[in-house]
Amino acid sequence: MTNQLAKEKIRTIVNAIKSEEKRLRAKYPVLSHQNTLGLIILLTSFATLIGLASLYYYAIIPAWVCIILAAMVTSISHEIEHDLIHKQYFSNQPLVHNFMMLLVWVMRPNTINPWYRRKIHLHHHKVSGTEQDLEERLVGNGIKNPFLRFIVVVDGLLGLVINRKTFKREIKGFSFKRVFNAGFPLTTAYFIVLYTVILYHLLNLALPMSEMIPVWGHSVLSVFEFLMVVLILPNVIRSTSLNLVTSSMHYYGKVTNLYEQTHVLTSRLFFPFHLFCFNFGKTHTIHHFVPNQPFYLRQAISRKINEIMRQQGVRFNDFESIKNANLYMKQG
Repeated sequence: MTNQLAKEKIRTIVNAIKSEEKRLRAKYPVLSHQNTLGLIILLTSFATLIGLASLYYYAIIPAWVCIILAAMVTSISHEIEHDLIHKQYFSNQPLVHNFMMLLVWVMRPNTINPWYRRKIHLHHHKVSGTEQDLEERLVGNGIKNPFLRFIVVVDGLLGLVINRKTFKREIKGFSFKRVFNAGFPLTTAYFIVLYTVILYHLLNLALPMSEMIPVWGHSVLSVFEFLMVVLILPNVIRSTSLNLVTSSMHYYGKVTNLYEQTHVLTSRLFFPFHLFCFNFGKTHTIHHFVPNQPFYLRQAISRKINEIMRQQGVRFNDFESIKNANLYMKQG
């Protein structure tokens, strides 16, 4: 495809997205209250997460119900964070804006802080599909070894440790210390809780640990195991689902323009993962064409816009690329 043809297709898709957004905003005046809508969605999600934790604490719902529902709720906070990174809410009111940034981090403590993530995400839009795209490479994009890719998708910290030398060699300005420290203190605490509980139960299989732990240790472990159900495991499910979807749909290598950065994932094989990443694979390509748009609008227009993108030749469910470490393979 020539650059001129790609530009024409991009223009057609962008115009369709903006036109559909304009139509929706005219039809539903409430959409003009964008700041308020974003704050209400976030506070409702946070209150729901607290409610689920309370129901589990009082043994009204079992652990597995709490984990699954909490994973769905925290996926909403990821979408809100994504919008905040692009300053969709309270951009002129830093106190409220930063409060929302902090709250989405509290709900998703296994991620780096959103202020640092803003830097690497905006950079992602500039270099998507290349080896300089730190954000996508942190979640497995472009990794050929399936075992290594699985580790990175499931455990971002372990993936960072394993790939630090590769990133240092290939990504300009990469600093392991900077990325690692961007998780302090919430992400640090998250992994302390996760690894402590895993280590305890592994050791307990070989040697009963209960009699060896002091009373205060049991109290700490009790809190840790409560956090595992209401926050840690839900975010393991949420982040694993998101990482799998996003690292599958972004291309890596031979990308020359915006049109070639992503494909759309609508396959039923990804349905279970879409439950925990708020339909990310079906809507994120829209975001690449028009970044400054609230997530709920992308959801509302996705069916119509996806059909237009298909007509313009945007690829759907490109499993050949996934098999080839996300390489963008030219057709014809």
